[in-house]
This record gives sequence, C-alpha cells and structure tokens, in this order.
Amino acid sequence: MTKLREDLRNIAIIAHVDHGKTTLVDQLLKQSGTFRSNEHVEERAMDSNDIERERGITILAKNTAVNYEGTRINILDTPGHADFGGEVERILKMVDGVLLVVDAYEGCMPQTRFVLKKALEQKLTPIVVVNKVDKDSARPEEVVDEVIDLLIELGADEEQLEFPVVFASGVNGTASLDSDPSKQEENMKCLFESIIEHIPAPVDTTEEPLQFQVALLDYNDFVGRIGIGRVFRGKIHVGQQVALMKLDGSVKNFRVTKIFGFFGLKREEIQEAYSGDLIAVSGMEEINVGETVCPVEHQEALTPLRIDEPTLQMTFLVNNSPFAGREGKWITSRKIEERLRSQLQTDVSLRVEDTDSPDAWIVSGRGELHLSILIENMRREGYELQVSKPQVIIREIDGVKCEPIERVQIDVPEDSVGSIIESLGNRKGEMLDMINEGNGQVRLIFMVPARGLIGYTTEFMSLTKGFGIINHTFDSYQPVVAGRVGGRHQGALVSMETGKSTTYGMMQIEDRGTLFVEPGTEIYEGMIVGENNRDNDITVNITKMKQKTNVRSATKDATNVIKRPRILTLEEALEFLDEDEYLEVTPESIRLRKQVLDKNEREKQAKKKKFAEQ
Repeated sequence: MTKLREDLRNIAIIAHVDHGKTTLVDQLLKQSGTFRSNEHVEERAMDSNDIERERGITILAKNTAVNYEGTRINILDTPGHADFGGEVERILKMVDGVLLVVDAYEGCMPQTRFVLKKALEQKLTPIVVVNKVDKDSARPEEVVDEVIDLLIELGADEEQLEFPVVFASGVNGTASLDSDPSKQEENMKCLFESIIEHIPAPVDTTEEPLQFQVALLDYNDFVGRIGIGRVFRGKIHVGQQVALMKLDGSVKNFRVTKIFGFFGLKREEIQEAYSGDLIAVSGMEEINVGETVCPVEHQEALTPLRIDEPTLQMTFLVNNSPFAGREGKWITSRKIEERLRSQLQTDVSLRVEDTDSPDAWIVSGRGELHLSILIENMRREGYELQVSKPQVIIREIDGVKCEPIERVQIDVPEDSVGSIIESLGNRKGEMLDMINEGNGQVRLIFMVPARGLIGYTTEFMSLTKGFGIINHTFDSYQPVVAGRVGGRHQGALVSMETGKSTTYGMMQIEDRGTLFVEPGTEIYEGMIVGENNRDNDITVNITKMKQKTNVRSATKDATNVIKRPRILTLEEALEFLDEDEYLEVTPESIRLRKQVLDKNEREKQAKKKKFAEQ
C-alpha cells in the first residue's frame, strides 16, 4: 500500500491578472496564525518587488507555507501574465493541486484559460475559488458554469470536472461553500478544509534514492545561485555529497552547503528535507532550471522541464546621446553587460547575445512586459542605456519562416466593435468569435501576428475611449504573414536645435501634432519632441524664443496657454518607437530620439535606403 505524507499539501494559486491571487494568499497567511499577533504585515505581502506593488501584478513566483491544524500547506503564488507563462508551467510541476481563482464578475479570461490548460496537462486536481463575491456586479453561479465549459473545452477528465467550489472575498477574508454573498462565513476555514480534503497528499518515498529537481532560481551574493524545487524522492541533508545531472548530459558532484525551508514570508535554514518538501538548496554554482540532484552512487535524472522560448527581441546599447552620463550612475558597457549577465542567473526565459559592437547586445524575452520590467529595474538601479524598437523573433520550422501568433481576447462596449474589428483587420488579425455578453458589452476573440500587437495598446485605448479590456497570450508559430503588419502610422516631430523648450516655441508647433515635452525641458538636436499629425517626420524648433521689441502690443498682457503635452510612460515610449529610433532611458528621464541625430545625415541615409530598395 502506498504510504502518503498526510501532514503535507503542495498547491499553486493560478489565475488571470488582477483576479486576487496575492490578496487571497495574504488572508491564508493571516488566518493560519503564521504571523504573531503583534507582527506588522504589508498588504499583498507576497509582492515583494517595488514594481509588483505599484502595478498590482505578480512578476516572480513566490513560495510560502502555512500550518493549519497540524498540516503544512506549501503555497506557490504564480504570475498571471502571459509573458511569465514559463514560470507558471515549471511551478505546476512542483505541486499536486491548484487553486484556480476566478473573478466573480469577469469570469474566465485568457490567462485563466492559459494557466488552467497547463494545470490539466499536468493532471493536477483543481479547487475553484470564485473570488470578489462581495462585488455588486458579482455573478458567481454563471462564472462556475463558465469554468465547467472551459474545463470541458480543454479536455478535462471526469475526476477533474468534479471540482469543489469555494466562494470567497479575499479583501474581507471571508469564504463559504454557498454562492449567496450574505452567507459568507467570517473566515476562510472552508477553504483550508477543502485544500486538506481534496488536494492529494504527496507520496512518501523517503526510503528511496534522492531525486530533487530545480524549478526556479534565486541568487544571493553570499551563497551564489540557489535552486528552488521539490524533493520528488528520498531525502536530502546538509553536508551530503550529491551528483547534479546537467541538461547537457554531463554530471557534476558537489556538497550541499545549505538547505532552506519556507515558512510564512521567511526562509528558514533547515538540516534536512524529505520527499514532497519544497525547498531551496545552495552550494552548486552552475545549477540550472530543470536539472536533477541525486546520490552520487544512484544517478537517475527526472524529465527536464521545458522553458518557454523568447518571442521578442530588442537591442540594448550604451547611451551615446548628447546628454549621456548626466543622470546615471552606471553608464559603461562593462557595467551594463554585467547587469544583463546577472539577470540571466535568475531569469531563465531571457537571452543575451553579443553583437559586432562591444557597446550593444541583443536581448530576447517573452514579450513587451518582460523586457520593459527589466529596463525599468535597471533605470531604478541607476543604469543609463538606450534600446531599439522591439522585434518579433522569426523562426524557421520545416524550412518555412514562421512568426509568433497571439490569441487576443477583447471586451468592449458595443459602439466600439466596428472600429476594433477594422483596426485588427489592418494588423492582419483573424476573428474567431464574437459573443454578445448583454449589458452593452461584446467579447471578441482574434488570432493576430505578435508584430501586429506591438504598439497597439495606445490605439486600442483611444478607439474604446478607455473602456476596452485587451488580453493576449502566445498561441503558436505560424508561417509569416506577407506585407506590413502594424507599426506606427504617424511621423515624429524632431527637434532641429539644442536648448530648452519654450512656451513660445511649443505654441508655434502644437497644431502640427501632439507634444511629448513640458516647457523648460532640455532638448537636443535629433530628439523626438512629439507625434506628427501626418505620416512623415518633420523637424521643428521647439527652443525658439520670442523676439523682444520696444513696440507695445495690444495683447501684451494676454497669458500664453498651450495644450497639455502627453508625457509618455516607458511602455508607451517603447510602443511609439520606429525602426530608425532609440529610446534613451536614465534614472530620471525617458527620451525618444532618432538614431542619426543630424537632419542632413538622416536625409542622406533615407535616400540611400530608397535607392537600394529600388
């Protein structure tokens, strides 16, 4: 008879972005008595990174553990965004069941589909948590039907369709097995009990030879690389000599120097761990995701974990603008390269390749969000750099050039449907489905080439007047669609002078387009100061001063009023970029610029390019 570790449960929390996973984990931590009564705990305690807190998204997977009535529950909080899908997949290998959190109003969204599909492929047991039932617009019973439909569509077996449902409000810390919001119990006891009753306990194979597989990486200056994973078989203890089965087939021997267990928000040093435990191990400098640790005398590797390949790349360069070195702390190619290489220690979906120039690197990632978060972290740390327009990675499959295609789900008011269908049609999108949700909302499903979605968010927001919701996930690689897909339709307003922008200069050109800078901003020649109303670039003098004369004007005392400029965020600036432009990023500024700053030189190059194309 199979022996089980009844005192242990391993679960992952999966959901679409912003459906309340991290808030729910907060409540499980608080209500299990993990924290002392006088201990201060931040909201969304699991989101430890500044950017995660500001944006309310989970970027990195986190593990924690709670004790509930003698059972230890290991909880993994997973990212909900498609760019971090590789992490979700690897985490699901470490657990025996999932809590699928679904918003009681929004229901099943693209990421719900994506993460649930991954969980079903691993044959994991789901518990469905319908969250935010306290909302006035909640429709919990319909949402449960949506989950059932989605499970059937994704090919769930009968056992998986018999899932328990818990109705909860993460913010209030209440839960119930009844869909009626007025019957919410004042705690999450029923959720804890559902986990212990329905999630399978790990099989106890402590007496067999060790197998520990790394699913996530961490890095620490004192102990180097840390491999986080699950003990699938046997036991591991500090000081043990073990073999690391590398992905390339080689074997390295090493000694386990430290083992960490997870409890609450802390990592605690432990002396040994057993089959079923989720732990972090240090002592192996070259450990990588998917590799297996086993006894030297019993070398048997587990199936390697699949890591999602990058779909988008951009060039990172040393900043060489006229303002280079003014605002950043780290500006040299050596420092930037060191930082990019250190990112590879923990981010397995990232690739960094050298180029012909010692001052430029090609950095490939899972999507715009993945790369923009790396850039944002670097600027906060004091780095100065430039980046080029993001490009999709074209692959050759069976001799055919293929590009990434995204599955796009859009929820918009009825009056925006026509313009959205037209705009995605122009970007070579193919509509799969159109569902009228009632209440004036329509859901559209499209397949769109990934390059057609670069820079689409801003256009989408203006077409839907800010009321639309767009979500997309990578679907597959398909043969390259012929012709131009997406890209910017408007030209840029490019400064012809170096100096400070003046209200007078801005007033002279504001009818030409939308300005991106405030009065008094330092400008250099070749810097992009706005978007043209037309499709060509024009050079403008935004630093022009008003000529003083001694003739009194009848309107002398009238105040000059200019339109409010549009200040771009990092993501919006990346979306705006064109092939011949760079984005200059420093700790204090984000500046768009032409790659060639001199106007005459730009015109010469444009002529040469046109001549070469003919």
